[in-house]
Amino acid sequence: MPIHLRAEPGDYAEACLLPGDPLRAKYIADTYLEGAVQVNGERGLLGFTGTWDGKRVSVQGTGMGCPSATIVFEELIQLGVKRLLRVGTCGGLQPDHALGDLIVAISAVPADATATHLVGGEPHAPTASWELVHEAVHVAKGKEEKVRVGPIVSSDLFYNPDDGQYERWSKRGILAVEMEAAALFTLGALRGVLSGCLLTVSDIVVKGEFVRISDEELRAAVDRMTRIALDTATAGH
Repeated sequence: MPIHLRAEPGDYAEACLLPGDPLRAKYIADTYLEGAVQVNGERGLLGFTGTWDGKRVSVQGTGMGCPSATIVFEELIQLGVKRLLRVGTCGGLQPDHALGDLIVAISAVPADATATHLVGGEPHAPTASWELVHEAVHVAKGKEEKVRVGPIVSSDLFYNPDDGQYERWSKRGILAVEMEAAALFTLGALRGVLSGCLLTVSDIVVKGEFVRISDEELRAAVDRMTRIALDTATAGH
């Protein structure tokens, strides 16, 4: 039995959504999954398994940042999960972003130490699984939901002391900054499982300005993202 996810093989579905916030995991389970059962509560890392459109799926909170999230990713894989799809919030880095925009990440710049440690310090480009990227875009188009597709960056820092870093990332075409995807993509490649990341723009951090989404707007955007993620994670299964 893993140490932090006190579950048995089979308790989790092969497809699992991964919000950072454990309470968002509970919200997704309560709102969208039929017959949802809590399969983990250890350390407040709430995890649930139920069905979506008749297909078995799980949702598991990861906490914030690559180090703690990677513990969760590793243990989910130990328990048989094969499709790991992060659903989170991010800071938008492009000037034409709007609050509530939805992003499908293709790659994640590893501005964190965890992804680097996983590959022994060698150069590496953490990349999402094309199957999940393609399916997410296909699902979004089917729902007539606009999504941005491109690279993001995973940072160790939420409160960044480098005031100019966001602008430098923006000029390189990076869509958004978050804190977990680089390790997820790297571990997915190393362990031979599918990994992906859908994000909602909750903040805009360009041109020296910080703008935060309202709670109501965030809830609506996360709901749109969650429906796309559930269809993506369970496609063909």
